[in-house]
This record gives sequence, structure tokens and C-alpha cells, in this order.
Amino acid sequence: MSTETTASVLPPKGKPKWLRVKLPTGKKYTELRGLVDKYKLNTICTSGSCPNMGECWGEGTATFMILGNVCTRSCGFCGVKTGRPETVAWDEPEKVARSIKIMKIKHAVLTSVDRDDLKDMGSIIWAETVKAVRRMNPTTTLETLIPDFQGIERHLDRIVEVSPEVVSHNMETVRRLTREVRIQAKYDRSLGVLKYLKDQGINRTKSGIMLGLGETEEEVIETLHDLSAANVDVVTIGQYLQPSKKHLPVQRFVTPDEFDRYRQIGLDLGFRHVESGALVRSSYKAHKHVD
Repeated sequence: MSTETTASVLPPKGKPKWLRVKLPTGKKYTELRGLVDKYKLNTICTSGSCPNMGECWGEGTATFMILGNVCTRSCGFCGVKTGRPETVAWDEPEKVARSIKIMKIKHAVLTSVDRDDLKDMGSIIWAETVKAVRRMNPTTTLETLIPDFQGIERHLDRIVEVSPEVVSHNMETVRRLTREVRIQAKYDRSLGVLKYLKDQGINRTKSGIMLGLGETEEEVIETLHDLSAANVDVVTIGQYLQPSKKHLPVQRFVTPDEFDRYRQIGLDLGFRHVESGALVRSSYKAHKHVD
């Protein structure tokens, strides 16, 4: 049955109980929080107020954003500022690598804004950051959550050459909603990026989608089939939450049972890992996706 036909398709007035989270606690979290504050380290975990921060930090995983905090794209779901980014900081790779060393991170996730203003789309800094992290933290495993680099292969090749343990690129939503949700992105281009990475020898590729934007069940399943056809290994499925009133509204809150059903569908399609739940984000349980 299409999710559009359910009563909960109406715009929600309040968050359901399954979206309530406990404040992060624990010795490891407290220790890392202290280091982040002391050294003014920049993690997406803190700047994005991720609901899973305590759990991930407790497992030795953290996410870092490179290439600034201003994006050249204006996606309808994303809370990152849009505009003209600052000049590239060429010392950033060393700073990120040092942050990971200070925090004693076992598995690091790197992500970035889109830098369509640069000739290389930021791919050189991406590659240099991976090299710096490896040099300074030889036992730390890496996931790179990359932009599409406009699908230009020479930029993608820089990621392939440094060969992170996991390379991720998010579809974010279903085909029909892509133009509204990811204004400057293209559904088939993102699929092509994922397939190209796999064809070039990346061991583990990954993608994620958000639910609650008005997609139907059939469209979610179609997206999972498309990702499977692109030989993607890992999929994350989570609930979209509106960052501000300026962003796309939440159309509905997807139930835990629905998330469980999508997880099983994904596993039946042959994905190595499927993380599916209301609070799941791209880097949730990311350390498990290396195994």
C-alpha cells in the first residue's frame, strides 16, 4: 500500500514518541566533549546537534566537515548556509588529521559542502585530507561522504586513488522529489557516481535516503532497487526533520514498523548493511560498515 494513502500523510503537529532521544551521557562522550571544547575542534556531530552523538562517540566514531561551512548549492532539506564560500584552507587536511588524533577516533567520517565554485570541485583537498589522516592516524579507518563532483570522473578518480574503506554519496530522496529536494543535483547522476566508484574498485560503497518528504512506498522500493543495480553495499534510511521554517516541511513521520520493513526489503535485495530507523543518519553505526 502506498504511504500516501495513510492518515499520517497529513503534516504532523508534533514529533511522535519514537523521535525523542536521551541526552548523550557516558565517560567516553564526556571525555570527547571536553576535547572538542578545549581544542575548538569542528565536528558535524556537535554543529549539527546529531541525536546519535553520544552513541557514536561512545563507539569511537565521529564526523568531520571539510571545505568550509558555506555550500554553493541550495538543497531544500539542508541546514548548511548557502552562498559564496571562503577561500580554500590548504592547511585543513593537517588540522582534521590532528583533531582525529587528539580525539583518538577509531573510525572517522569525512564530509563536505558542495564546492561547485572550484575547478576541482574540492576533490584535491578531499584526497589530501584522506592522506593526512592516514599519515597521522594509521589505525583509523575512513568513510568519505562525498558530493557528486558534478559526475566528473577525473575528480572522482582522486577519491578512488586514496581508496577510503567506505565511499558514500547520498541519494537523499526518490527520483520524483529530487528536483525539489536537491535543486542542483540529478538522480541519475548520483546513481552514476555510485556505480562508477564501484566499477573503479572501491571495496564498499554507501548511500542514504530520507523519508517523510512525500515519497510513496513504491518510490522508496524503486530507489532501493536502483541502488542495488548500482552495486551499492550499504544503505541508510532515516526520517527527514525540518531544520527551519525556510526548509521543506515534514509531510509525515514514518513509523518504526515501516522502517523495519524497508530494512528487510533492503537485506532481501542483497545489501551488506541496511540501517533503517527514524533517528538513522548517514554516519550512524558507520564503524560497522567497514566490517
